[in-house]
Amino acid sequence: MNAPDSMLAALGAAQAQLLTPFGLDEAALARALALITAHRVDDADLYFQTTRAEGWSLEEGIVKSGSFSIDQGVGVRAVVGEKTAFAYSDSLSESALNDCATTVRTIAAAGQSKRFQVRPRRATGLQLYGGDDPIASLGSSEKVALLEKVEKLARAKDPAVVQVMAGVAAEHELVLIARADGLMAADVRPLVRLSVTVIAERNGRREVGSSGGGGRFGLGYFSDELVQRYVDQAVSAALTNLDSRPAPAGEMTVVLGPGWPGVLLHEAVGHGLEGDFNRKGSSTFAGRLGQRVAAPGVTVLDDGTLPDRRGSLNIDDEGHATQRNVLIEDGILVNYIQDAMNARLMRRAATGNGRRESYAHVPMPRMTNTYMLAGQHDPAEIIASIDRGLYATNFGGGQVDITSGKFVFSASEAWWVEKGKLLYPVKGATIIGSGPESLQRVSMIGRDLELDSGVGVCGKEGQSVPVGVGQPTLRIDGLTVGGTA
Repeated sequence: MNAPDSMLAALGAAQAQLLTPFGLDEAALARALALITAHRVDDADLYFQTTRAEGWSLEEGIVKSGSFSIDQGVGVRAVVGEKTAFAYSDSLSESALNDCATTVRTIAAAGQSKRFQVRPRRATGLQLYGGDDPIASLGSSEKVALLEKVEKLARAKDPAVVQVMAGVAAEHELVLIARADGLMAADVRPLVRLSVTVIAERNGRREVGSSGGGGRFGLGYFSDELVQRYVDQAVSAALTNLDSRPAPAGEMTVVLGPGWPGVLLHEAVGHGLEGDFNRKGSSTFAGRLGQRVAAPGVTVLDDGTLPDRRGSLNIDDEGHATQRNVLIEDGILVNYIQDAMNARLMRRAATGNGRRESYAHVPMPRMTNTYMLAGQHDPAEIIASIDRGLYATNFGGGQVDITSGKFVFSASEAWWVEKGKLLYPVKGATIIGSGPESLQRVSMIGRDLELDSGVGVCGKEGQSVPVGVGQPTLRIDGLTVGGTA
């Protein structure tokens, strides 16, 4: 099925599940939008959504919990200038829809002429993933067997493993978007994730290791080989941490490993490039388009078009096709991440980054898959270049201040390096710095670009959405490391 056919199929599925059973049709949606646009507004849309989600978790060899939920509803929005009026309902009926429309149109003054020229049309999106229901891709007994397999493999890996926790989750989401300008779009979005956490103990000391992955496909993706890889990574991390020593502190060279360490790039740089922060002037990158913000060779993208990736979407939550957006090119800031409202106010083009957690939330500019392109250096050469410093291969939590760009990140797996040699693993290392300053201090970029395994969740203003991150091995000079030594 090609992309246009896929879009039409998604629209048909959305109408069959979200409109027809509740006595709604395109005419009813047009009437609701006409209620809003009878007053003068800059934009308006309806966002219908139904989500089926299932999760299973195993601990101490027993499946301790299982859950299944269905959530559906509609969000109605009107935008005037930089003001947004929003209402939502978990009842899908024309009366509920019109009540929401009447509520949000109060943002605009009555009696002004309608400004929309409605041109009914279907969205042109991408076909980045299939629409099959991942919940049905494995039976209940097979899902339990998958978790039991994780438990068995982890305990067999090393006698130091004393506890195993595993979880599998699947979600099937269907959205329908109707905009005041006549655009209609729909998307069928599968999402799965397998997580593995182990606790290892030796001489009374306990340490944790974790791994996992997922994306927009069925549960059959988790082959025996892939499950073994997740288990190996989790056990290896726990055993490595058992041998860790307190991390040295001070200003030093820090090398970040490929893949998931790109979460630092996501937090310290990506959020600062979102359109709302830059329109309001609260980002350290505000007003700097065309200026050098990073070292030569640093190219950062936000790409929602990668097939099957956790952060990818055929269309964003405003009905626009996602894009491959170059944000920083060879160190020069060239673009921001935009939703429709901020793009309009900044006189820029929307970039397919209007995202929301659910029908009960307003859209805003959000990242999809954010990563740095590869460079020319051999990763071994980069590590060998460290005189005294830190090599961080995995990160836990982190925080960033958008206005200043300052960040703090905890390294969950890291090594102390001297004269290019990994001496010993360290624990308690905290990376402290400024996003813009760190980009300027990038001195070596590896040729080993990796994307994360599919576990990222991004929070912003109380909303969470699935995202992807990635980067090659990266050397950054002069970062501050807070340690425990």
